[in-house]
Amino acid sequence: MWLFLAFLSATLLGFYDVFKKQSLKNNAVIPVLFLNTLFSSLIFLPFILFSVWNPAWMQQTIFYVPTEGWEVHKFIILKSFIVLSSWVFGYFGMKHLPITIVGPINATRPVMVLVGAMLVFGERLNLYQWIGVLLAIVSFFMLSRSGKKEGIDFKHNKWILFIVLASVLGAISGLYDKFLMGRFDRMIVQSWYNIYQLFMMGAMLLFLWYPTRKNTTPFRWDWCIILISVFLSAADFVYFYALTYEDSMISIVSMIRRGSVIVSFIFGAMFFREKNLKSKAIDLILVLIGMIFLYLGSK
Repeated sequence: MWLFLAFLSATLLGFYDVFKKQSLKNNAVIPVLFLNTLFSSLIFLPFILFSVWNPAWMQQTIFYVPTEGWEVHKFIILKSFIVLSSWVFGYFGMKHLPITIVGPINATRPVMVLVGAMLVFGERLNLYQWIGVLLAIVSFFMLSRSGKKEGIDFKHNKWILFIVLASVLGAISGLYDKFLMGRFDRMIVQSWYNIYQLFMMGAMLLFLWYPTRKNTTPFRWDWCIILISVFLSAADFVYFYALTYEDSMISIVSMIRRGSVIVSFIFGAMFFREKNLKSKAIDLILVLIGMIFLYLGSK
């Protein structure tokens, strides 16, 4: 069941990336990210309130949010900070780069999760896993060659650095999720980390963006902004649910979720009319083959 949930989460994440790219087109990043956290919080706020008002009824559903104290919430605040940092880097990078470049870079995240699991949890890679890691590294360098055809220098382009940083922080978040799901209820984590992110982004909007808004890219409303929150919340919901299964493996779940690159790549080719698709497709295939080896090595 957790494998099915991981594949469903990957599909939803693919659409999330597409709507994110569309929303950021000629748009201010910080207001879009703030609205994303706002709408995501509004999705989960009713579950929090109903769990307080009528806990007996909510406990019979999968949406029950238990009441916990500071000992739990301090871990969720850290989760919010890690995810939001990843999003800030990722949103700025997504705005300035083709989605067919961003997607394959993000798809290397399972490699970082595996390496992190090896360093943090003392896990060791087998032959198949090492093949998957090496293929992902090769695909990254091949992708840099594809980027040069569009004037994107991987060594000196800060937006590439932003996407890489977003992926590293995302991998850290994935490892932290496994830690959280082994100790706390999934709904309290997902519900409250959205709430805490809203306050963090509100501060950024008020103190960083608003005073300089006239000197930067203006904000424009796009209905895709709401769809960002809807698809992200749904993707995270089934992701956290998958991690609650005792036999679930974060390395496998993380790898499958990066399959979202297939959806974003298709939309990048069909709707965003991006360039050099043939060479990028080869890079993507290498990433996917690497993911298959990671799966085989983790069975």
